[in-house]
Amino acid sequence: MTAPVFVVETFPPHLAAAGGGQYVLDGAEGRHAVSVKRMRAGETVVLTDGAGRWAEGEVIAAEGKDRLVLRLGVVVEEAVESPRITVVQALPKGDRGELAVETMTETGVDAIVPWAASRCVTQWRGDRGLKALAKWRATAREAGKQSRRVRFPEVADAASSKQVAALLTKADFAAVLHEDRAYGSAALATAQLPSAGEIVLVVGPEGGVSPEELALFEEAGAKAYRLGASVLRTSTAGTAATALLLGRTGRWS
Repeated sequence: MTAPVFVVETFPPHLAAAGGGQYVLDGAEGRHAVSVKRMRAGETVVLTDGAGRWAEGEVIAAEGKDRLVLRLGVVVEEAVESPRITVVQALPKGDRGELAVETMTETGVDAIVPWAASRCVTQWRGDRGLKALAKWRATAREAGKQSRRVRFPEVADAASSKQVAALLTKADFAAVLHEDRAYGSAALATAQLPSAGEIVLVVGPEGGVSPEELALFEEAGAKAYRLGASVLRTSTAGTAATALLLGRTGRWS
């Protein structure tokens, strides 16, 4: 099993300059390492800033309830994966949004854009919206740690349909998952995919993407695609599609 991952805001400059050295992990992450994970001398951990920089460390000692003394190795940076996969996720009801973020993060998505689609029952407004966005970002961070990632997905501010369309115009491949069999959608499993650049995938709400939104996104360069014969919920469709794309682009090979 790979070493557990803990998050640091930044790596002190002297560690990079010296090629590693002693480091104390404290605060909430130190408490989790000492009191929950019960890390002990001789065990290995990975520290990351969540933005690709990471270092492996050996535990020297656990002090008190929230201090882990480490001997860190060299701080390195993980290369950015290509093609980059962004999922525009319509806002689901209840805690299904966090479920979608969690499983997409574990699968390997690079960015998530919450989308206030016209048919979304849930709408993020005011303080409620800020709290919901904070939950999505916290979920991505925790799922990133759990799945041993060192580059966590970016969770953007909630976007309107016009903002999503602007994002689609910049993509090298743009797809809208659409389950309506009467609509002329193609199979995502056989779509022509780029070997590099940006892939943007739009996942609609439980009520589906509206005709007006489809027209707007098609004008921006996106096409409608389907996953298979069954209809997935909005909270699972993004994860299934991300897995398919990661396999087809070679990122899982």
